[in-house]
Amino acid sequence: MSEPVKQTMKVALVGNPNVGKSVLFNALTGAYVTVSNYPGTSVEVSRGAVTIDGAECEIIDTPGMYALLPITEEERVARELLLKESPDLVIHVLDARNLERMLSMTLQLIEAGLPTVLVVNIMDEAERMGISIDTRLLEERLGIPVIAAATARKRGVAEIRNLIVNYQKGKPVEFLYSPRLEQDIASVADTLRADYRLSQKALSLLLLQGDDEVAELVDRNEGENSRTVAEQVRTVRFERRESFHVDLSMERKRVVTALLAGVLQLPDKRKATTGEMLSNLAVRPLTGVPLLLIVLYFGLYKFVGDFGAGTLVDLLEKQFIEGYFSPVAIKAVKWLIPWEVIQELFVGEYGIITLGIRYAVGIILPIVATFFLFFSLLEDSGYFPRLALLVDRIFKKIGLTGRAVIPMVLGFGCDTMATMVTRTLETVRERILATILLALAIPCSAQLGVILALLSKAPGALLAWGICLLLIFLLVGFIAARLMPGETPMFYMELPPMRLPQLSNIFTKTYTRMQWYFLEILPLFILASVLLWLGKITGFFEKAVDFLEPMMASLGLPRDVAVAFIFGFFRRDYGAAGRFDLLSKGGLDPRQLTVAAVTLTLFIPCVAQFLIMKKERGMKVAALIGIFVSVMAFGSGWLLNQVLLVTGWL
Repeated sequence: MSEPVKQTMKVALVGNPNVGKSVLFNALTGAYVTVSNYPGTSVEVSRGAVTIDGAECEIIDTPGMYALLPITEEERVARELLLKESPDLVIHVLDARNLERMLSMTLQLIEAGLPTVLVVNIMDEAERMGISIDTRLLEERLGIPVIAAATARKRGVAEIRNLIVNYQKGKPVEFLYSPRLEQDIASVADTLRADYRLSQKALSLLLLQGDDEVAELVDRNEGENSRTVAEQVRTVRFERRESFHVDLSMERKRVVTALLAGVLQLPDKRKATTGEMLSNLAVRPLTGVPLLLIVLYFGLYKFVGDFGAGTLVDLLEKQFIEGYFSPVAIKAVKWLIPWEVIQELFVGEYGIITLGIRYAVGIILPIVATFFLFFSLLEDSGYFPRLALLVDRIFKKIGLTGRAVIPMVLGFGCDTMATMVTRTLETVRERILATILLALAIPCSAQLGVILALLSKAPGALLAWGICLLLIFLLVGFIAARLMPGETPMFYMELPPMRLPQLSNIFTKTYTRMQWYFLEILPLFILASVLLWLGKITGFFEKAVDFLEPMMASLGLPRDVAVAFIFGFFRRDYGAAGRFDLLSKGGLDPRQLTVAAVTLTLFIPCVAQFLIMKKERGMKVAALIGIFVSVMAFGSGWLLNQVLLVTGWL
């Protein structure tokens, strides 16, 4: 007799962004995904397998959502999961400090007939603020399990694990709205005939709110009856065209207020914590801008530029690789391989060992490692959402919202990764604008580290580079925002608590990102070395340099700088390493250094970024962006060179 097949229990974590879903996911599974304080970390649904008391469970970390009616791409992905994957348990995680506002979504999940558990998270911060929540009374009124937790401190995790395997769905509590609203809902629900994952009441509300995806679902399932449903929805929406949405919002607020009577106790007066005072300083322009400059100076200039691209690169690339590793590798290859042309493949001018591995390990690795360490520190502290609020007003001028600051900042680490994260932005227009600006004016960590290291000895050159990039970023964004049709969406973002980062989180995040990054770049660097070797032995590489020579001359740059442009085509960081190698040998004056830095920063996106652009935006848009960026790069470099020659600034 065969053993019965074990069924895996599906558990979906849902909730607003920045409420601790990813932290809970890590605590439950033991696996690691990036724990962010900004929307977008979980755009691609993360899954983790875990065994709890002998039961096989699949934990699914969904993108942030505010309601069952989706507005952003993140919410659509999360709702799609609830509709199509039919999880056995839905754990709604919310922020205890914003219980009244977030409980509306809990009502929607219960109303939809989903097997729901409520986790009231960040209780430690709420208690520190003097907020008291009677979770037992709330559980009784909602008719579902409620757990008080502080998942970042592992509080409540054991209770959640136990509840997952012992959950039993009880009789749902029905929350009644006004008689008029209930009558409207019932008039649509009575026309539905097919079976659905969501309750008829939830489906009716979504139809009346104009949910196109649910309308398509109903149209497919109802068959001939779909006309009757659609007609009834149109009738109610027309009759209530001026009041339905307001009534629904007010009724949900009334139900939540009644539920929280005696459950939620707020302090009359309390003293602001250090984190709250720092948070207030970070979002006000008068104090937030100086704070941002301090963060950039010590984080990017001193830590990434000085320490990463200076001290660590010198130690790893010059002293270890060039001093010990490369000489040994050259001797070994020449002893093992008698053919000189094959030796060149491994230890020649563009050899896999002497160029590809040296660039990847000796130059790029320390720069990227220091950047990701700095990035993880800011991320874990809760600074990024405050930065998003700070720049929202400026970003609106270039057709974006504060939400776009996340892919922009991430672009300073890796533009390829940041281009993927643009899918978290609300509209197609905003995603295309962000993709253009990432491809044009955001240097990756390797480029940034190299530029800071090379130009820091000439402060005027570094200032000129910074001003040029900022002006081009704002000018292109301003013009593109006015040429592209569409409106800038509304911006809202949850503010997680500002707290001291946990070292374990910082190092785990940095290690995970470094692992992903290194596994991606090393094969590409090796491939680039092979292609450059082929280009050299066939003469193609020399022809490419000859082709670019007139362009270099128009920029006031020597012929050898063309090599860095060719390297940059393979990957931006590969080009940055080539530029570091080339320019650190000297031979360029401050003006040439500045022109080269600006042009190479703006130059065409690398192959990896271009492929992601093609995947996210389509071939036509990716090609147009590539052409536009190339023209802007050489045009800006030429203009800058003329200005510097005329003014004699450098």
